[in-house]
Amino acid sequence: MKKLAIMFMACSLIIGVSCKQNKESKKEEITDKKEVTVDKKEEIKKVKVSMDSKSNSNVSGNIVFEAKDGTVTMTAVFDGLEPGPHAIHLHEKADCSAPDAKSANGHWNPTHSKHGEWGSKEGYHKGDIGNFTADENGNGTITFSTDEWCIDCGDDLKDVVGRSVIVHQGTDDFTSQPSGDAGKRVSCGAIAL
Repeated sequence: MKKLAIMFMACSLIIGVSCKQNKESKKEEITDKKEVTVDKKEEIKKVKVSMDSKSNSNVSGNIVFEAKDGTVTMTAVFDGLEPGPHAIHLHEKADCSAPDAKSANGHWNPTHSKHGEWGSKEGYHKGDIGNFTADENGNGTITFSTDEWCIDCGDDLKDVVGRSVIVHQGTDDFTSQPSGDAGKRVSCGAIAL
């Protein structure tokens, strides 16, 4: 009887250790799977910008910058514009304090390139977005995407944080230096976290 009890305890002990090891192995597998999922999770960054009227205009709007898969997409919606085309640029400083928005300085141009149309072989500023059109009610939208920008990445050649968005009264001619002769700054918004 003692032998039977000892054998039973030994078997229970072996089975218990085996089950425990098996559970630990499964736990490790599950943990590994979670880590892989976390590593594959996509990081999406967003910055919202509120646009204020400048130069005695009534222009306002909202912009969202979203970084995903190495590309930043800017989606902007405006109202209070004069019907027709308007230039939009990123400027050096996130400072819209001046009534004419000149506190934002010039176009954001960290590569010291000539002003021009985005993607031009002759050169363009990192802030040279281009033109968009306001409808007869003064409403306008623009969506712009590039892998030449980032959000809060710390790269001075790509990071849009610390810049401002400026909407101009007129159009960018893409040739006049240094800013495309786009006229007054009618709206400004700081890109800040």
